[in-house]
Amino acid sequence: MLLYTIVPLHQVLEGWDAPRPEPVEMQVQGRTVLVEPDSPYGGRIVRLISGNPDDFLDPAFQPGRRLFWWGPR
Repeated sequence: MLLYTIVPLHQVLEGWDAPRPEPVEMQVQGRTVLVEPDSPYGGRIVRLISGNPDDFLDPAFQPGRRLFWWGPR
């Protein structure tokens, strides 16, 4: 990949090597998903774990989608 930019490299790569939280396995609407918490009350879907191919076509479970829950996990 080539990146042509006038922005200094240290700004472009800022935070690239920062540690990320460990994904948490959760049940959402009867499906198992791995969620990367980004706050005490929510996170983003990292992976859907399912044997049903139809689950992967559901936009509600696509990677990057935000989930919210009440109370710390």
